[in-house]
Amino acid sequence: MQYRDEPLITIDAALRVPATTVQLVRIHLPEPFDYVMHGEDAYRFGLCLMPRPHNARACYRDRWGPRRFERLGTAFVLPPGEPLQIRSDRGRHASLVCQLRPDPIRAWFDGDLRWTHRRLEATLDIPNASIRGLLLRLAEELRHPGFASQMLVELIAAQMAIELCRYCTAITERRPTGGLAPWRLGRIDERLREVREAPTLEELAGLCGLSVRQLTRGFRASRGCSLGEHVAQSQVDHAKRLLATDQPVKAIAYSLGFSSSSAFAFAFRRATGETPREFRQRVSGAPIGEMLPVADRTTR
Repeated sequence: MQYRDEPLITIDAALRVPATTVQLVRIHLPEPFDYVMHGEDAYRFGLCLMPRPHNARACYRDRWGPRRFERLGTAFVLPPGEPLQIRSDRGRHASLVCQLRPDPIRAWFDGDLRWTHRRLEATLDIPNASIRGLLLRLAEELRHPGFASQMLVELIAAQMAIELCRYCTAITERRPTGGLAPWRLGRIDERLREVREAPTLEELAGLCGLSVRQLTRGFRASRGCSLGEHVAQSQVDHAKRLLATDQPVKAIAYSLGFSSSSAFAFAFRRATGETPREFRQRVSGAPIGEMLPVADRTTR
C-alpha cells in the first residue's frame, strides 16, 4: 500500500530540555490522507488544541492488522518503536507535540512499559485528566514562558512519566466488569458524530437496548468517565469545529439544538472559558504564530 507524504507542519514555538522536546505546531491537511507515523526512541504525546478534522482514526498496523482502526482522540501518546497508521479527512488544526525520552521511565519503573493490545488501544484517546492537564500546562508555558521556564518544563516532563505509568498499569487485558459491548459504544459514538441537538439518555439507552441505569453504569466502566461528560464534550467539539468556519453564530447555535445564540454563548463560555466570538477570533483571526512567543519556527 502506498502512503501519502507527511502533512504540512509549521512549528510556532519550541523548547528543548534534557528530558523532553515540546512544540506548538499548526498542521495543514490539504486533502484526506493516510500516513504512517514511525515511533522514535521517545514517547510522543499529542494534544489537539482545536478540534481534529472529522473522522481521524489510527491503527497499530504491526499489532492489529490492516483493518482495525480506532478513533484518534484529543490527547494521545505513541510509544517508542510502534508504527502508527493515521487516516483523516482534510482540515487544519493546532496541536502540542511532546517528545518524552524513555530514560526516566526505564529508571524509575525498572524497564520499559509492556504494551499490550488493551494498553495500545488506550493510548489513542486518553481521558486521564492529570495527563491532559500537564500537556495544557506545557502549552501555556510555550505561549507565555516565565522565569526558570526550562526547569519547569523538566519537572512537568517528570510528572508526565509518572502519570503515564500509572495510567497504563491500571489497564488490564480483561474488559472492565459491567462495561458496554463494542457495538453499543459504536452506536453511541455514531450518534454523537451527528451535528445536531445533544441526545438524551433515553435516546442513547434505546439505541443500545438498555435501561438508562445500565447504560450510564456500563459507559463509565468502559470509558472511565460519565456519559453526560462525554456527550457534553462532543457538543463542545462540534461547536469549536463550526466556529472555525464562517458560519454565523446564530446558525451554529440552532444546529446544535440551542433556542438562541445567547443560550449557546452562555453554555460555550461555561465549558471553555471563552465566548464564541473570542474563540473564533483566536483561532481564525491572527495566525497562531503571531500570537505566540516563537522560540523556533520552521515549515516543511
